Amino acid sequence: MLNIPSQAFPAPGSQQRVAVAGRSKVPLKPGRSLMDWIRLTKSGKDLTGLKGRLIEVTEEELSKHNKKDDCWICIRGLVYNVTPYMEYHPGGEDELMKAAGTDGTDLFDQVHRWVNYESMLKECLVGRMALKPVASFKETCPTVSEEERVLNGMLPKNKVLEISKEVIPSYDWFQTDGSVTVVMYTKQKSMNSELVIADLQEDRLRGEIIVKDYSYLIHVELSCAVHEDMIVQVSEKVGKVEFVLKKKETLSWKNLGQPLEGHNSFVKCTDRGLYYRKCKLISKANVTHDTRLFCLMLLPGTHLQVPVGHHIYLKQTISGTEIVKPYTPVSSSLVSTFKDPSHNDKMHIFFMIKIYPSGLFTPVLDSIEIGEYISLSNPEGNFIKMQAEDVEDLFLLAAGTGFTPMVKLLNYVLTSSSSLSSVKLMFFNKTEDDILWRNQLKQLALNDARFDVEFILSKPNKEWTGKQGNISSSLLSEFVKRSKCDSKILICICGPLPFMEQGIQFLQDLGISGEEIHCFTA
Repeated sequence: MLNIPSQAFPAPGSQQRVAVAGRSKVPLKPGRSLMDWIRLTKSGKDLTGLKGRLIEVTEEELSKHNKKDDCWICIRGLVYNVTPYMEYHPGGEDELMKAAGTDGTDLFDQVHRWVNYESMLKECLVGRMALKPVASFKETCPTVSEEERVLNGMLPKNKVLEISKEVIPSYDWFQTDGSVTVVMYTKQKSMNSELVIADLQEDRLRGEIIVKDYSYLIHVELSCAVHEDMIVQVSEKVGKVEFVLKKKETLSWKNLGQPLEGHNSFVKCTDRGLYYRKCKLISKANVTHDTRLFCLMLLPGTHLQVPVGHHIYLKQTISGTEIVKPYTPVSSSLVSTFKDPSHNDKMHIFFMIKIYPSGLFTPVLDSIEIGEYISLSNPEGNFIKMQAEDVEDLFLLAAGTGFTPMVKLLNYVLTSSSSLSSVKLMFFNKTEDDILWRNQLKQLALNDARFDVEFILSKPNKEWTGKQGNISSSLLSEFVKRSKCDSKILICICGPLPFMEQGIQFLQDLGISGEEIHCFTA
């Protein structure tokens, strides 16, 4: 868990601080919405000031463009003139100016790596950064023949990482008359199916395993055709992952196939980049007057399990621009699906999403017909189940759709924890009509004596007899009460940024340790 100093939360440099900072927005002037920016990029106006030319940019030249009225930023080797975008940036001009005249890749990755900047800023592209001369790189770079050779299961000499060779994964493959099995040796005894992501599409295999903060990838265009369904087997005790592919013809393969981008690489997860695959929308249902429950079905060749508390990015192309938004998957129901997590359906992913009629993303999402496809990313997040291990009292603070990460967490602790004494949810909403799964929450409280829920409304009607108001120190002091004086507790909080900031401050004022707090952010 993150250690939160008394003077500030989240901790400086922590993932939570970065994520919270990335979510803060500033009021934009009229006519400066995302849709207005898309219209501007389609207008034909020269947004770079170079009349359509692309240039090679040196570090010296980049550094000259470091003012609000002349701002260039480099992201992954590409230089953009973001001057015209200043007034459209939801995070404000000051955030963009932090990277003015410099390489802003690291800052960008920290705050919103998921944003498709290439699509958003394509009309602002100035050119590429000039390459620096390299004195010597023979000890770290593979030869052309190694890069281009067909795959036979041998490990090419990839760029050297500052990590012990003993923990770098490897792979091999073998075949029978009817199948091909690709084996990944993770060298980790803590491997589980949630750390394995695989996609088999159009005879291309992409298999990724997560090893702590690193990602190992195999990415291959297969030698011969295979059926679209794939079996993924994870041997947790020995750290072995197998992808079993069914041949369409009983031919003997001479090699596995040809390497694709990123194949056989072992890099930090933040350097990998997000990968998207298509999923089919199979149902959507009303949860409240403005919130829907979407059910997406993974394709037969996809293996993807979203860890508790992690989120996924949905991507849509709107007016020619790719727009991405993060959402946390939920269960199909709070009551009927509460069972052993190992028996849960692994082919369907559910999202509870509030539709904003005047928004750009959610109305388009809501208009997608059953049977159509949505692009969905790999999971991301910093919550680990270990944080909930041995917890005796779990307190959940949620506002609006900030309830979504609590759904799977509730399922996990109520079905898997042997030490749990109590789980309390304080759920903040504006009106009764806004409460998500109100009846199911009440039913869950009746079914499991360890669970209790309290609803707080900020704009109740006259008939409301429950508590009302906003998050406050007095509400939290009554809510956060240990079952015994030395019980181990965890407090999870999610909602709009002001709600989380105020909640954290109130908890600190009550003497809650930073190690006992987790803030869900995306």
